[in-house]
Order: sequence, then structure tokens, then C-alpha cells
Amino acid sequence: MVLYEAAMADLDEPDTSGIGAKAKRLVTGVTENLEEIDATLEAASHNWKLARMPAVDRSILRVAVYELTHTETPVGVVISEAIELAKRYSTERSGAFVNGVLATLAESVAR
Repeated sequence: MVLYEAAMADLDEPDTSGIGAKAKRLVTGVTENLEEIDATLEAASHNWKLARMPAVDRSILRVAVYELTHTETPVGVVISEAIELAKRYSTERSGAFVNGVLATLAESVAR
């Protein structure tokens, strides 16, 4: 995941060479709206600061928040994909954690 790699290397601009157009739009969107996205995540993740979250979860949540707030992707699709990514690439409890944060956000996302 490009955003995860950029976070681990402490890069301001992720390297989007070699990824598809949709992935590039998502990475660029997250990067350009990072402050807003992180503020949204902080508000929705009760008792969890971004720095405490596993880096993979944080990256997945950032993409999901961007999709929820800046695209027309259906809420259910965003949440399902984020949960599956968390289950596959992060900790044993990450799927439930991502689900909880996004469920909280889904209530406030008006489409």
C-alpha cells in the first residue's frame, strides 16, 4: 500500500509511479486532504489517537474516510472493502476496529 509505505518512510509525497489510475486518485486525494481526514478519524475513534493505531489500520481508514467524504462510492462498499483489507493485512482485531470506526462515521455521512 503506497500510503503505508510513505508513512513508514516519513515521506510527504507518496510515490504513485506504477499504480493504476484509480489508486493514484485515492492516494492523491488522501494526501491532499490529510488534515481533514485525520481530524475526522480522531473524532470518530474514541480513545484512540492516530499515533496509537497500527500503521496499516491508519492507512486503510484514511482511504476509507476519503472515499466516504469525497467520492460517490456506496458507504457499504467502502466499509466492506476496508474491513477485508484490515483482516488480511493487519492485526487479528483490526477488522473489528476498522468496522467500529467506520460505522461511527457512516452515521454522519449524508449522501
